[in-house]
Amino acid sequence: MSFTAPLGNCIVMNFLLESKGTKQRSQQSSSNSLRGASAAQRKFLRIFPSGFADAKYLAWERDYKWQAHLQWDEALSRSKLEILIEQRKFSEIAKRAIQIESRTNLLFSFEKMALRDALRTTSGARSFAIGFYDFLFGDGPLPSRFNQWCETVAELPRKQTRVLTWPVVTVFGFLVEPSRHIFLKPMVTRTAADQYGFPFQYRSRPNWETYSSYLEFARTVRRDLSSMRPRDMIDIQSFLWVQGSDEYS
Repeated sequence: MSFTAPLGNCIVMNFLLESKGTKQRSQQSSSNSLRGASAAQRKFLRIFPSGFADAKYLAWERDYKWQAHLQWDEALSRSKLEILIEQRKFSEIAKRAIQIESRTNLLFSFEKMALRDALRTTSGARSFAIGFYDFLFGDGPLPSRFNQWCETVAELPRKQTRVLTWPVVTVFGFLVEPSRHIFLKPMVTRTAADQYGFPFQYRSRPNWETYSSYLEFARTVRRDLSSMRPRDMIDIQSFLWVQGSDEYS
């Protein structure tokens, strides 16, 4: 009598074992994510007991970002941007963008300086204005527009420090459309994702795959925080900042 199982039975058995292992890993990942979400909420509420309505939260995290959004809407709304581009006032667009961002602490000082240097030139201001408009309002799928925006930033004139960083690439979309776009600080976001248990797909050079993964992370957090009623990506970005920043450790 042979105790060797038929080949077909072995294949089925291996498939069932692999499926069981995959299911267990998925359940473990889901369990880790739930624990991470619960711990993140507890940490946030220890610092801001009233959540996203907390006066301290508004003063420390939200209000200045929302004010920058309102200032952008006043100075560089889509219609105003279109008029300025049609009039070829690229330097004026760059000037207004830098002024609005400078009132926030979102970019590091070396990034602010690199951006100012890049947009001082006529060619840099023109590339920035047209490239940013195409990213937000152009035709074509968002992945292609985002990657093209990254290339535009990469090709801006460079004096000393490089301009192509995740914060520079994401800050203006965040200020203009905080309902759709989110600001990415690499170290803080990666730390927050690790603590949360989310598989954030990060690469250091700005690219759509990483940004798409970050947007999925943001959507996951927003679903998990539904009872806290986050208003937009400003609340989500601020929540993640609290998780990953040394300021709140």
